[in-house]
Amino acid sequence: YFADKICLSPNYFGDLVKQETGKTAQEYIQLKMITVAKERMLDSAGTIKQIAESLGFQHPQHFVRFFKRQGGCTPKEFRNRMTVS
Repeated sequence: YFADKICLSPNYFGDLVKQETGKTAQEYIQLKMITVAKERMLDSAGTIKQIAESLGFQHPQHFVRFFKRQGGCTPKEFRNRMTVS
């Protein structure tokens, strides 16, 4: 998707990202997405569903799975931990 947006082949785009960041394009994009997701969880009163949709997830369950895999806890657990501290 991103390679197409800047008129590069997916392989070349992946090579450039890897060269600059040391991560694959997928790893880098997922890292950025989890960072934005955490910021939105802390900075907004939006629901998890609203945050998921704003990040392009069609189903909140997919966002919850992604968040747990990348962040180590569910969005609800993350929000609860951050509001208690």
